Amino acid sequence: MAPLRRSAVQALQALLELAQQPEQWLSVTAVAAAQGLPAPMLEQLLLDLRRAGLVEARRGRQGGYRLARPPQAIRVAEVFSAVGAPLALLEPEQPGARAEQQVLRSLSRRLQQALDRELQGLSLQELLYDLRSWQESLSNDGGVMLG
Repeated sequence: MAPLRRSAVQALQALLELAQQPEQWLSVTAVAAAQGLPAPMLEQLLLDLRRAGLVEARRGRQGGYRLARPPQAIRVAEVFSAVGAPLALLEPEQPGARAEQQVLRSLSRRLQQALDRELQGLSLQELLYDLRSWQESLSNDGGVMLG
């Protein structure tokens, strides 16, 4: 399977940072520092996410970025599409492929369809829940967040 492209991972990191403080406007510098990302690259990703309607921007001292919609309304597939990082399993068609190769290509197509369905159903809210659970499990008291 193809690994996630760096732009997709970094976009998800930025969105998770914004989702943790949904009412606040966060500067590029603040998000970059919190996530350990280079600010110029992050600025470009946030512009792509804004064009896709996933974040909104405001200028000025109290400006920055925040989610344009609630985390449960943002699908991971939208994020990948916004930053030009689709997750693809399929390889290009090869003319004259053997029957076994065609069967394996058919399997890849079915797996791609299942992956696409999963990414369409997976929301930023679910990733935020996973993030909070991990953060809680790493805390000193070793708590676990349920439900």
